[in-house]
Amino acid sequence: MSNIKRRHFLQLAGSTLATVGISQLDIMHQGHRYAQVLAQNTPRKLALLVGINQYSAPITPLEGCVTDVKLQQELLIHRFGFNPKDILTLTDQKATRQGILTAFEEHLINQAKPGDVVVFHFSGHGSRVIDPNRDQPDGFNSTLVPIDSKLPEGYPITGGVVSDIMGHTLFLLMSALKTENVTVVLDCCHSGGGTRGNLRVRSLSGGEDLKPSSVELNYQKQWLGRLDLSPEKFIELRRKGVAKGVVIASAKRDELAADMSFSDFHAGAFTYALTQYLWQQTNNQSINNAIVNVGRNTAALAYQQGNYQNPQVESNLSQENTNTPIYFTPQQAISAEAVITKVENNQVQLWLGGLDSQTLEAFKKGAIFTALDSQGRQRGLVKLESRQGLIGQGKLLSTKQNLQLQPGTLLQERIRSIPNNLTLKIGIDQSFDNNITQQAIKSLQALVRIEPKQLGTSEVQYIFGRMTQAKYEELEKNRVKNLPQVGSLGLFLPSQDAIIPASFGENRETVQEAITRLKPKFKSLLAARIIKQVLGNTNSSRLNVTVSMNIADSQKIIAETFAIRGFNKVPADSNPTVPVSPVKFSELGIPQLTVGTQIDFQIENKESSHLYVSILVIDAEGEMTVIFPNDWSASETAALIKPKQKLVVPQAGIDGFKLTIGEPLGIAEALVIASTTPLRTSLKVLQTIAKRSGLENRRSPMAVNDDLLEVTDSLLNDLDAGTRNGDNVATTELPDNVRGIDTRKLAAMAIAFEVLRG
Repeated sequence: MSNIKRRHFLQLAGSTLATVGISQLDIMHQGHRYAQVLAQNTPRKLALLVGINQYSAPITPLEGCVTDVKLQQELLIHRFGFNPKDILTLTDQKATRQGILTAFEEHLINQAKPGDVVVFHFSGHGSRVIDPNRDQPDGFNSTLVPIDSKLPEGYPITGGVVSDIMGHTLFLLMSALKTENVTVVLDCCHSGGGTRGNLRVRSLSGGEDLKPSSVELNYQKQWLGRLDLSPEKFIELRRKGVAKGVVIASAKRDELAADMSFSDFHAGAFTYALTQYLWQQTNNQSINNAIVNVGRNTAALAYQQGNYQNPQVESNLSQENTNTPIYFTPQQAISAEAVITKVENNQVQLWLGGLDSQTLEAFKKGAIFTALDSQGRQRGLVKLESRQGLIGQGKLLSTKQNLQLQPGTLLQERIRSIPNNLTLKIGIDQSFDNNITQQAIKSLQALVRIEPKQLGTSEVQYIFGRMTQAKYEELEKNRVKNLPQVGSLGLFLPSQDAIIPASFGENRETVQEAITRLKPKFKSLLAARIIKQVLGNTNSSRLNVTVSMNIADSQKIIAETFAIRGFNKVPADSNPTVPVSPVKFSELGIPQLTVGTQIDFQIENKESSHLYVSILVIDAEGEMTVIFPNDWSASETAALIKPKQKLVVPQAGIDGFKLTIGEPLGIAEALVIASTTPLRTSLKVLQTIAKRSGLENRRSPMAVNDDLLEVTDSLLNDLDAGTRNGDNVATTELPDNVRGIDTRKLAAMAIAFEVLRG
């Protein structure tokens, strides 16, 4: 991949890399090349991590920035071999303007020698001030907002001076470092602050009304003298790019950096995506590859909230350094979901920073992890007894060869524990008056497994709200299609910058009428959430199975996915080719298919045992269709794929139907579930639905919209039965109020695609 020299906005449309996840592609080609735990030799690795939540009014406080610091800290220690003593953290009241500048000088500039590694991370508000030199066309310079920065009295009606740290200052500090191995990560933005739905935005409105302080400008002059730079040379260098190494920003210049709620904690969407991705890697990711893939993961994560956030990177790396690993440091070769941080007898404390954010609710209590030695070999089991945020408490269940667990022991998911009573969390629009809010809460509480939530307090999957004139105009400006009537009630995504299609009614509806109308939709959305998010285990499954979506009756692959740890069981010299997709891709790297396109699926069972398979498609409105099995008069063997065999769905000459892309327009997902145990209960439920629909004697896909939650629960029961069907320590430790999902017995994989008009 060519070197990223200036700003590179992450556009993945048309990229053949998007046909296979880049993380998967790298593992396919490189595998476990670095098998030893990283040693603490030269070069020295220094990090300064800054996170600010507790801003004072009128600056909006944030909630996830201190978590970002912890995410980076644990990542650098356990994945990149940083010595904890070489990582300095400044959070909240310690992160004053002077505190940050002094720490940068003393901890980084004064200590780093040529060849050393330096990381600076900032999570907090960003802003903008007037730039007299107009490095950018808009004439502004981005700033970092320290804890003691204050907005001018009378702002925003009147302008004034702020005590922010300018991007120009950061450039000078980076220039003063004696090493070129510099990574700066900025999880903030400057495109408009405040809250948007259930998201907080890491930005203060700045620009033409704000000016840098004289203290800040004098500080820059001091550094110009120390660096022997004339003002003219300084301007010339700034306009060429970054001072040294790499600067990674969490969003484009005109986008919002989201401070998001995840289960029971908050974090930056970008920082979480970055660190979680790197926990899963087994090779030395180049900076370019890593940021492209993290960018796609961040964009997808933000998109689920209705936000658009695409990271960008700027560097001055030479062409010879194109393949420099991220953080300029080789990383540990073993992928992991967690790490042991404390040990006391058989009780352990865990850091769970490698968990996919969408699966967190399956890791509250009862989940089982496999403890690994330094070679990646499985040496014991650890049970999660509780979790608060990303910190877990667990106990050692068993070890092989009396392995003594130590802090730093990596853990991989073995069994997740999905609660039986998993709920759909619905936020209440803050524009409602108190009376309507109480009506909405009461009506939602009357529904089974629906949990109303106040915005800003915890994670929500959707927001129940009214389409106001202001929201209508904003959504129209953002080119959201098929907007409902002003005054109608329906469901928004958490940022309220996007809507759930077909969820709004007539503008004369009462709150109670709207919630009654939405009852089937809530069931569908809950079931889809369980299947798409909580069950998905592409990173952690150990089944060797591959799935592709293809143009029908051809070898042209649209997209492909596989269980990563299952794939690692194949011989090391395996060298698969990269498929070239015949379709276009969105900015998220999602294939775009026009209405009328005919497709098929190919599933390859590379295991030595039978696999039982289901293929489900969930459309943009949350409705689900079962694609396979589709012979509703057959036994459980209809869903079986024999060892080392392939299955194409639909089968030419056997199935009497074609799979044709149809409306609704928007993002849909094909979900493929492969299990080593039969899916008997769910098949019986599907056969009952088929009989009720008059399909019992036909081979045909079947919509299950009204029965989606029942199908989902029966599927989970089958998977749980398969997990518990074994005499071992892990399964006997599973609680009764959860469904256990064993990574050795299940692979749940998804292929997303966007439906467009032809």
